[in-house]
Amino acid sequence: MPGEAERRVGERISGADWALDELTRVHFVGCHFDDVDLSEATITGCTFEECTFGVVKFNAATLLRSALVGCTVRRCSFFDTTLAECKLAGTQFIDCELRPLQVRGGDWSYVLLRGQDLTGTDLTGLRLREADLTEADLSRVDLRGADLSYARLHHTALAGADLRGADLTGVAMREVDLAGVRIDLAQAALFAAAHGAEVTA
Repeated sequence: MPGEAERRVGERISGADWALDELTRVHFVGCHFDDVDLSEATITGCTFEECTFGVVKFNAATLLRSALVGCTVRRCSFFDTTLAECKLAGTQFIDCELRPLQVRGGDWSYVLLRGQDLTGTDLTGLRLREADLTEADLSRVDLRGADLSYARLHHTALAGADLRGADLTGVAMREVDLAGVRIDLAQAALFAAAHGAEVTA
């Protein structure tokens, strides 16, 4: 059918040079990408479902309205990559280089970013519901208006981060070190209550 997305299932793509390529509306399912160069590629409207990425270069690539769902991304480089309106539901990033990273909205619910370094990244308004940010470095990260409901922030570095307006529903506030973090009055009340204070008007 005209306009139907290309579908690629169970492929192993190794050592490919896709730098500067344009991928549009391709649906990859259960594919394995090993040592693939996607530097400066433009990836639009693509879906990667339960795919694995190993030592893939996304440097200066642009991913627009694309989705990585239930993927495993290991030792990949996202230097100066742009993720615009992307969905990363349930995808785990392991030992990746994620800085500097340009993020423009999107849904990162259930993403696993344990121990990853996102220092100084602008994540304004991003949906991070139930994300696992355990031991991640979010120092100086802009999280204003982000949805962090039920996210895991155990031993997460947040010094200099801006959480004003972020949804912290269900977050274990007793595990969060807010030293040097910018918060609003409602969040301050949540934090105080989590530490046993009686908050009154």
